Amino acid sequence: MLSTGALRAHLLAARLAGPVATSREVSLRSYRLFAARDPRVTLGLDPGRGWGEPDLLRLMADRCGVSADPAHVSGSDVIDPERTLAGLDAFAGRLADAARRRAPVLFGTGHPHRLLGFYAALADALSSVGCTVLTPAQGRCIDITTRFGVRTYNLDYVRGVALVREPGVRLTGGGTGAHSHSPLPVRVVLEAAAVGRGPLPELVVGDHGWVCGAGQLGIEAIGLADTDDPALFVGEAEGRVSAVVPVDDAVRSAYYLPLTRYVLNRAALSQ
Repeated sequence: MLSTGALRAHLLAARLAGPVATSREVSLRSYRLFAARDPRVTLGLDPGRGWGEPDLLRLMADRCGVSADPAHVSGSDVIDPERTLAGLDAFAGRLADAARRRAPVLFGTGHPHRLLGFYAALADALSSVGCTVLTPAQGRCIDITTRFGVRTYNLDYVRGVALVREPGVRLTGGGTGAHSHSPLPVRVVLEAAAVGRGPLPELVVGDHGWVCGAGQLGIEAIGLADTDDPALFVGEAEGRVSAVVPVDDAVRSAYYLPLTRYVLNRAALSQ
């Protein structure tokens, strides 16, 4: 089993925690936009209270370890590796609970280029112990507002993990998909599951709109989030997201493999 000390060292060496690639400017901009209820940053979450910029900065300092000093406005942002480790432990605990209950689970990512392998390994492990990994609405078209206007994406699943494809990409079941923050894909998936009278997920695992969109609808959700993703941490603070792992979500995909091993061991899902 990967030791906590070894994983902490890896987090810092790979810049998954400690000083990360996400800049302070980008993080602070996200907090401003969230305070203004910009849907690009709320990710499908409808906050239950008013969150101003100072509130969000305090929350992110507490949950992520970013600087609480509002005068700190430039440079790299920081994630406390101890908070990442605590988040991974809580995340693994929710996976272990789902495994014990043989609960139906949905996986979805807006970071397929980076995080697909992480989620796919978890999906494989849960499937091997009897959990149903759900794949409703495969191939469904979804109109998502982007900075280029409204564009149509296709919903696909790769190794049990939902993602959206770039317009014009028709390859099914392989390759990578598009970067997305939208909660629309998880809403489409949940609606398709309900209409088809299939099981609804008892746990949603992912990031961005997959987690916030599910949590907003009352479905247990857990995920990973960077310093510029305040919505997941607000969801956790308000009790609509069960566990959030503060981590840089855009490093090389291979760097997440030790996290996969750690989570699977903690959840007693290692094969």
